[in-house]
Amino acid sequence: MTERQLIQQILNTVDVEYNFVNVDSDNSAYDIKAFQQKEDRRPLKNVNEELKKYFKEAGFNYTEHIGDDLDLKISK
Repeated sequence: MTERQLIQQILNTVDVEYNFVNVDSDNSAYDIKAFQQKEDRRPLKNVNEELKKYFKEAGFNYTEHIGDDLDLKISK
């Protein structure tokens, strides 16, 4: 499984919609915008904590900005 596939699997596991906004030329860092689905009533803070847990378990560095949605920077 590639690094990008692992990132996608984590995002799908937490059940969020997402877009890859920027990927470094050497694929070492990914900027991702994650959105909650309309019917998702979980507080965004909880969604963020769940994502952070999975990414840290997979050995990724995780930086986030919480606004109306999540702006994530994921790197190895």
